[in-house]
Amino acid sequence: MEPFFYTAERFADLQMLRYELKGFSQLSLPQKRLVFYLSKAALFGRDITFDQYGFYNLRIRKMLETVYTDLCVDHDTDDFKALEAYLKRVWFSNGIYHHYGSEKFVPAFSEQYLRRVLHEVDARRLPLGEGQTVDELCNELCPVIFDPTVLPKRVNKADGEDLLLTSACNFYQGVTQAEAEAYYAAKKAEGETDSQARRAEGGADSRARKGAGGAPSYGLNSTLVKLDGQLVEDVWKADGRYGNAIRHIVYWLRKAAGVAENERQREVIETLISYYETGDLATFDDYSIRWLQCLEGRVDFINGFIEVYGDPLGLKGSWEALVEYIDEEATHRTQTIAAHAQWFEDHSPVAPRFRKPVVKGVSANVICAAMLGGEEYPSTAIGINLPNADWIRAQYGSKSITISNITEAYNKASHGSGFKEEFVVDGATLALIEKYGDVTDDLHTDLHECLGHGSGQLLPGVDPDALKAYGNTIEEARADLFGLYYMADAKLVELGLLPDGEAYKAQYYSYMMNGLMTQLIRITPGNQIEEAHMRNRALIARWCEAQGDVVRLVKREGKTYVEISDYGRLRTLIAALLAEVQRIKSEGDYEAARRLVEEYAVKVDPELHAEVLERYKRLNLAPYKGFINPQMLPVTDGNGEIIDIQLNYSESYAHQMLRYSSEYGTLI
Repeated sequence: MEPFFYTAERFADLQMLRYELKGFSQLSLPQKRLVFYLSKAALFGRDITFDQYGFYNLRIRKMLETVYTDLCVDHDTDDFKALEAYLKRVWFSNGIYHHYGSEKFVPAFSEQYLRRVLHEVDARRLPLGEGQTVDELCNELCPVIFDPTVLPKRVNKADGEDLLLTSACNFYQGVTQAEAEAYYAAKKAEGETDSQARRAEGGADSRARKGAGGAPSYGLNSTLVKLDGQLVEDVWKADGRYGNAIRHIVYWLRKAAGVAENERQREVIETLISYYETGDLATFDDYSIRWLQCLEGRVDFINGFIEVYGDPLGLKGSWEALVEYIDEEATHRTQTIAAHAQWFEDHSPVAPRFRKPVVKGVSANVICAAMLGGEEYPSTAIGINLPNADWIRAQYGSKSITISNITEAYNKASHGSGFKEEFVVDGATLALIEKYGDVTDDLHTDLHECLGHGSGQLLPGVDPDALKAYGNTIEEARADLFGLYYMADAKLVELGLLPDGEAYKAQYYSYMMNGLMTQLIRITPGNQIEEAHMRNRALIARWCEAQGDVVRLVKREGKTYVEISDYGRLRTLIAALLAEVQRIKSEGDYEAARRLVEEYAVKVDPELHAEVLERYKRLNLAPYKGFINPQMLPVTDGNGEIIDIQLNYSESYAHQMLRYSSEYGTLI
């Protein structure tokens, strides 16, 4: 068997990787066809994500692609090479803003160069507005690209600012933060009044079964716009906003429904289709419940407007997709965790009134990713827990996945990089991480996704969105703390999930080192921490550091390292912070969330930051990694029937991105 090459090209601060679809050849023909159809649906939403991430993203992408493919001369110039690098970053981030830091890219080519080459390509291939000239196109788009004061950040979370007027994400148009918050507060109040009226009447409308038990996620699938002074939701559905992309998604979902592995899976897909056609959020809740309860079959998927990290108010769902099949050998680990979910909940260090009395519907699988799409492409999560609605988690449970082939690609690519040797404090700790690091990383992801997100409960009457802009950070901290606390529990050794009582220390050290130091490689000098997962890690590590000498930064031979003096006491600190974070979540304590995040999770020490960046620079590594999807090639018989799906791993990054723009470009 030929070796699989995980690493591909590198540019800017990015390393492109490939992931292998292990076990795909063992799938049945119907399963392969199901994966193929779902993969087509996963790719047809790409333009939606671009548009959500910025009003001008699609037109800028089209403009740059035209220059990149059609300019006949001067490919060896510094300006053209800089434009190529910029375009590759735009492809990677689904727009002109960094996928992690959210700041606008700074082009290394000049505005004069761009204006000149746009006159050298066929104007009919450019994204010109009706009656617009090339010069007018330049006048419209060049300030967005080159002027650092025009739409500088995709998502702004700075305390005290209007988060909508200062964010470039395309979820709100002409709407202030106060107006949006008041609008959705009224929607929730109206929904609660309607629910009380129905209960008083003892009846139910057609939505009762679908939305029973909790309010829908108001605003999840719409752009909030101001028309003639009135706020209106422009809903994302088949005959509404993003309709052309959604209709293509629906077409391939219908093909997938026709080859579903079982009746329940077919009903899940058909309910998702109904949601896309109607835009009804109660139908989305119905779909979410059906999806989490569908545990038969080997193939599964995520497709829709789901995670809300891209909205500074945490309401609007960015479009994402993932096609997957179960890694049957590795799933034993997560199923063991899920089977003991009630034990973990009962023994949590949080106050009893914040725990779930009965944990329902926890399922967990280790899966192989077969196709990444939307917000999950090219950069993707290594674990996912859904649905996000707290009331669904409480009444029906959740479904968790850990993505084994993505984790494997990361591990293979990082082997021998010298990163650990540079930043770990001493040889004994390095040996501990080398011995236990991979297994504890995987296990912490499992605990975070399988149990952490699904643990705890809101007190009656608490608004799930009460923490506003701080909600995502608090939620990620809650899940991470849950996983960290149990990493050190003897129960994991008893269940055979860890080899011994020393293993957890590898995760504790790696986590503190990342939160206090090494994640700073992803921050531009002068910037603060913005991204919710990074804020979460900083919050936990810095809070623990502030509690005494258990965790501290030390200097050795002019270099800063993390030192942990007592791992047992560190677990006690983690327990205390978990208890407080769960209280904040359960009570909807906005002020406490704000204080915790602003004090520990946002600010960057410029001196430490400069040191970390210099040490990392000497390693010649890329701080961010993303993936090139495998290409699925259907093999047909003489009648056009698919008889097999072949996988091609040789496609280059640029070829894949240009092909996707051509084949799946639905909105421009």
